[in-house]
Amino acid sequence: MRDGLLVIDKPGGRTSRDVLNHVQRWFPRKTKIGHTGTLDPLATGVLVVCIGAATRLADFVQAMEKSYASRFRLGATSTTDDADGTIRVNESAVPPSREAIDAALGSLVGTIEQFPPAFSALKVDGRRAHDLARRGADVPLAPRAVTIHAIRVQSYEWPFLEVEIDCGKGTYVRSIARDLGAKLGVGGMVQTLRRTRVGPFTAEQGIGLEATPEGAFAKVLPMTAALAGMPLVGISAAAEERLRRGQVIAYPDGWTPPEHVEEVAVLDERGELIGVGEIDRGIRPRIVLAKAGKSARG
Repeated sequence: MRDGLLVIDKPGGRTSRDVLNHVQRWFPRKTKIGHTGTLDPLATGVLVVCIGAATRLADFVQAMEKSYASRFRLGATSTTDDADGTIRVNESAVPPSREAIDAALGSLVGTIEQFPPAFSALKVDGRRAHDLARRGADVPLAPRAVTIHAIRVQSYEWPFLEVEIDCGKGTYVRSIARDLGAKLGVGGMVQTLRRTRVGPFTAEQGIGLEATPEGAFAKVLPMTAALAGMPLVGISAAAEERLRRGQVIAYPDGWTPPEHVEEVAVLDERGELIGVGEIDRGIRPRIVLAKAGKSARG
């Protein structure tokens, strides 16, 4: 068994749950497997999977910035806001100018309030929104604050608009396409979608589902990859024992936390990840990973 991260290049037509079920077959029975951000069945690209103890670090990967390449179809709407839904073409739509498109996209960049698609994995009163939407129920999803760093137009030939998007956690590209179409008065939806990056993880790193168990094992990244950008600090065996007992430990000799840093990745004397500590007049354990063969604390 190897705890760590595996970057999958998800194929189209498969749910994220399908991918997890497939990955599970590459590893020993009862190995914990979890993904770090759902991709729609239509979407392809980066799906980061946590294996074993790394499942406790999934939230750090989920919080990473993401990049997408998408083809928007203007002049049409869909029940799912993408090509998997029932599509309605706006026959009277007048193709907008590139200038109008750029202005509308500009209003969608920054920290904005975004309504998630009705067909999404979000929960409403304990039930998945997409389950309610399939039954024809009204899905009252509240808007959420999301951050869209950039939307770059790659090409425009009516009705298709090719874009690249950099965004933060929780952003729906389908909602961007829908909202762009609404601002332009013609309707909009996602025709194709590929996630090209999650934090430092790229599609080029990803393996396909045709990989062998041996090939997949060889591609497992260390657990520290889930904490990319977080400062690393090594501690002594004695300090490790105190940290594992839930105690705040002093900074190692000669080390001080960088300014404005609130969390650090804590390593043992062998350079293996112990967990994540909070800076609090010392290092306070936030997440402590289990030693081999033992259960975790913290």
